[in-house]
Amino acid sequence: MKTKDIFISNNSIADSFIKGYEYPFEVLPNIKNYILELGESLNDDYEKISDNIWIHRNAIINKFSEITGPCIIDEGAEIRFNAYIRGNVIIGKNSVLGNSCEIKNSILYDNVQVPHFNYVGDSILGYKSHMGASSIISNLKSTKTNVVIKYKDEKIKTNLKKVGAFLGDNVEIGCGSVLNPGTVIMPNTNIYPLISIRGVIEDNCIVKDMDNIVKKD
Repeated sequence: MKTKDIFISNNSIADSFIKGYEYPFEVLPNIKNYILELGESLNDDYEKISDNIWIHRNAIINKFSEITGPCIIDEGAEIRFNAYIRGNVIIGKNSVLGNSCEIKNSILYDNVQVPHFNYVGDSILGYKSHMGASSIISNLKSTKTNVVIKYKDEKIKTNLKKVGAFLGDNVEIGCGSVLNPGTVIMPNTNIYPLISIRGVIEDNCIVKDMDNIVKKD
């Protein structure tokens, strides 16, 4: 579950930043400062619309969306009606943040779809990953204690109270599913609807429920 194994493509303005860390959760506390540094170096294709918010001139922003910086929205991205960007966010090229979706302290690689009634907090979503309608990423345990990622017989301490999910390239999340804090889903895996997911899910799998995970042919 190393960063380089989760995010295979380099299709993100933040790819080199993300892959500078061994584990993806190590990225989370540093997103804000990275955006502030990167934003000031962007070319004239990006417009700084207010304090610490940079939007590519070809991005589509609905006038009823709400954007709080720091934030970078890349080329061809679409921010739809009633979406809420709550700071420390990078939206990748041609990605969609849709109706009544909220996102904070997260990075979307290019061509990510978060289109309907989703919450994404303290997370990284890989290239061409897709969240079905009303699927949610939980980023805080009910006990308010630090998140520990369980991988096989290993328990990896994040030393962070808020850790969402890390979706590899081409991951599909079914409608209404909940990804518990510290969930890692490796590339090319499909999650059925209405499932509570936790831990590390291997690549190229179909998850029908947590007791019924099969490899793709």
